[in-house]
Amino acid sequence: MVATVVTFLVLLAALVVLRALMLVRSRGSVPCRLRVGDRAWRSGVARYADGELHWIPLLGVRLRPRHAIARRGLVVSARRELGDGLYAVDFGGSTQDVSLAMSADALTGFLAWLESAPPSAYLDVA
Repeated sequence: MVATVVTFLVLLAALVVLRALMLVRSRGSVPCRLRVGDRAWRSGVARYADGELHWIPLLGVRLRPRHAIARRGLVVSARRELGDGLYAVDFGGSTQDVSLAMSADALTGFLAWLESAPPSAYLDVA
């Protein structure tokens, strides 16, 4: 009985780690951290899809994005350096109290994605 439970837990842990590796290495994914309000930073992966940035937690069972940040109407209210090569971007507007932290290269790609919105989209990049 104990061996069965331990085997099950090891297989479950292996699946979670394998999923995390697949997320990080998949094309079009950017490792980043997300913070909502005053909560702690959570590690995950961001993907650009259909005018939205989908954030998927790195460790978790669900395959669906936990947060979807729409490019249309997105307001970047502040940018700051966190250290260890990470830069945080704070959002205002409809996504108020949400922050993303990512590397300098990922931040450049994120800002380029924001600025490449169609002309009808309202953007405000700080």
